[in-house]
Amino acid sequence: MRLLEPLDLRQRVMRNRIVMPAMHMGFTPDGVVSKRLIDFYEERSRGGAGLIVVGACTIDDEAGGPFFLSLREDRFVPGMTELASAIRRHGALAGVQLLHAGRYVHSFLIGGKPALAPSAVPSRYTRETPRAMTLEEIRTVQEHYEAAAARAVAAGFDVVEIIASAGYLIPQFLSPVTNRREDEYGGRTLRERARFGIEVARRVRAALGDRATLGFRIAGNDFVPGGNTNREAAEFAALLEAEGVDYVSVTGGWHETRVPQIIAAVPPGAYAYLARGVRERVSIPVFAANRIDRPALGERLLADGLCDAVCFGRGLIADPELPRKAAAGLDDRVVRCVGCAQGCFDKVMSLEPVTCMVNPRVGREGEPMPAAARRKRVVVVGGGPAGLMAAAVAAERGHAVTLYERGRLGGQLALAASSPGREALWSVAEDLVRRARAAGVELRVGRELGADELLGLGADAVVFATGARPLRLDLPGIDLPHVMHAWDVLSGRRIPGRRVVVLGGGAVGVDVARHVALMGALDAATVRFLLVEEAEEAEELRRLARTGTRQVTLVEMRPKIGADIGLSTRWSLLQDLERYGVRRIEGRRAEAITTEGVRLAGGDPTFVPCDTVVVAVGAEPERTLYDAVASRLPEAHRIGDARDVRRAMDAVAEGWTVGMSL
Repeated sequence: MRLLEPLDLRQRVMRNRIVMPAMHMGFTPDGVVSKRLIDFYEERSRGGAGLIVVGACTIDDEAGGPFFLSLREDRFVPGMTELASAIRRHGALAGVQLLHAGRYVHSFLIGGKPALAPSAVPSRYTRETPRAMTLEEIRTVQEHYEAAAARAVAAGFDVVEIIASAGYLIPQFLSPVTNRREDEYGGRTLRERARFGIEVARRVRAALGDRATLGFRIAGNDFVPGGNTNREAAEFAALLEAEGVDYVSVTGGWHETRVPQIIAAVPPGAYAYLARGVRERVSIPVFAANRIDRPALGERLLADGLCDAVCFGRGLIADPELPRKAAAGLDDRVVRCVGCAQGCFDKVMSLEPVTCMVNPRVGREGEPMPAAARRKRVVVVGGGPAGLMAAAVAAERGHAVTLYERGRLGGQLALAASSPGREALWSVAEDLVRRARAAGVELRVGRELGADELLGLGADAVVFATGARPLRLDLPGIDLPHVMHAWDVLSGRRIPGRRVVVLGGGAVGVDVARHVALMGALDAATVRFLLVEEAEEAEELRRLARTGTRQVTLVEMRPKIGADIGLSTRWSLLQDLERYGVRRIEGRRAEAITTEGVRLAGGDPTFVPCDTVVVAVGAEPERTLYDAVASRLPEAHRIGDARDVRRAMDAVAEGWTVGMSL
């Protein structure tokens, strides 16, 4: 298996080709290494990763927020030394990534000063205008890179990586969109604009000598109009190789791109082609990255010659044991990252510590899982994500657990996974079922418990994970035959007509609007076939892939559609609605449903004609059984949507917490 073969990196050897790239975790509120961070990374090294890169680490006071890891001063070295030692203790190479975010630094993070950048070009990411750097400031920042690299070596890191991707300072110099300088650090050609980054590489290489490997993380394509493409990325990589850089790690676009990079809509391995384009121009190792979720996929990318090593970023957040499972041939046991971004990117964007929907232990690696003080007979009612996680954890701790599910295991995950681009969400259910079975949970499917039967089981503790039920909309015409619930449409139990109005613009309403809008559109396999065979023009294929056979109108009474969707995903879903031709009406309330359509209160339009109305106005906890018996049980817990209707991540986390508390 090539994934498990060693890889030479300038007098250092990765034990395998599995890389955990740098990702901001939010475990360092003051930039100083914490025990929480050490525990997190040590578990990933223990799990078998070949190279773990921590960071990004700021190189000076204006490089990023104070909560980033930092090597801007000597006082950060002791903590970084402890972190590097913990990673190396279990056989992984320890790497550190150095950052200057340039115009992506919010002014409020650096005392209200404008951020530094090649040119004073407004940032779509911060919505602020940076200040163009003087020549003296350019030299000073380069010196800060050099000094930070020296501190990294002093701390015992094997690898120093410079981030030159995502739209940070170095790629801002590289891009003609953001570099409009007329001095020696600007120019019409990439080689001219690359001067700043090349000089950084030269300085850091000299500072490191042979004491550490030097890598660069580059954007394989900016995915920004007018920006650099894969061709320029490959050219930049060749320039870096000439300066003694030992590897390049190739990721996707800038933070401000309108092309999704890591969320569920991105097919696994979709951006590995960017690594291939770079690899064809250089002889140093090239790493592939972005949405690589399973060892089997990484193995295929290596076998196909697209890269020399594979980055499992959020994959290793989801499952620290991914490398060891790969080595044992247990690829199907890997807990898969599904690209939901709820616990990682959404948290980063709201300045909170990272967690994970499929791995609630993230950030708690130092907390042991204690065996149960007394073995209890535990009954879990409901086999959705909350119930499955509670059952699995309780059984792992030594309890005798029986789970009852009247329908299909997985709960609402089946509906969530039916929306376009969200199919991977079903793997959450598959992984939880597998975990519950491995822990010895007795799964009784197709059994609905009544109050008397439940009481008769004599359980020591009962966990109610009975989910939610649709809210009933009090609206004239709600019982007309052409009115259907979103859950029925997503599950395929009911098929909407040609003109559809969706009432409710929250997460479920957006999902069902996208789902209906794409009915009849070309699927990906057909698009590929027609494109390769040159049967249709590319523009026509684009139209057919985005255009279904339904006309969809989405109505939301609140001012903003998708208000309950995470920041990292919402913009992409709203972009889908626009591309798929979904008409959006915001800030309007439905007044009545008729046989011809929906009447709206106030404003224009007052009436939307349709032949189908889909109701997606939310849900409420299903607590009928709990209310009937909880007071007569020795111990009762209500979790997930049965407690409060929320996201899947909240349900899984609550299941974990209750499983640990029993």
